[in-house]
Amino acid sequence: MYKLSAILALVAAPAFGVGLEIDIAGEANGTIVVDLFEDVAPLHVAQITALAEAGSYDNVVFHRVIDGFMAQTGDVENGMMGMDMTRAGMGGSDLPDLPAEFSDLPFERGVIGMARAQNPNSANSQFFIMFEPGYFLNGQYTVVGQVTEGMEIVDAIKRGTGANGAVIGRPDMMAAVRVTE
Repeated sequence: MYKLSAILALVAAPAFGVGLEIDIAGEANGTIVVDLFEDVAPLHVAQITALAEAGSYDNVVFHRVIDGFMAQTGDVENGMMGMDMTRAGMGGSDLPDLPAEFSDLPFERGVIGMARAQNPNSANSQFFIMFEPGYFLNGQYTVVGQVTEGMEIVDAIKRGTGANGAVIGRPDMMAAVRVTE
């Protein structure tokens, strides 16, 4: 078992080689920079980067945003700006679901995790960014990366309402997502 300081050092470590630049538009505007942990979750990072390189994440909304918890996005099937948002969050992509790649990395502020259904092996394209630590997620969801620049932009993403955090009206979106190395 890792000591907490060692885990935090891993989470805050520089990129393992690949990352994302995500342009956010809406109530929040600007670019966030993400380091992806390809050594921790290689299958998930490969899927995210493939979707980003194909432009699949461009114009996808943050459909579920819970203040003090997280902002969820990445439904490339049902979450495109301009679509009927009643199904946003129910889809994935045309790529297969992924087996869980759980690790000892904790869900700290700025950590990015893969969203999934009840089945631990059901992550596909959706991911979430933590506003605050969520240690109850540790070992239950795959950690794929960390925001290294632009958390103030993440903090400004339009919040949802109700227990599930569904965003009503016009949600913020990922206007463009680029893979970096």
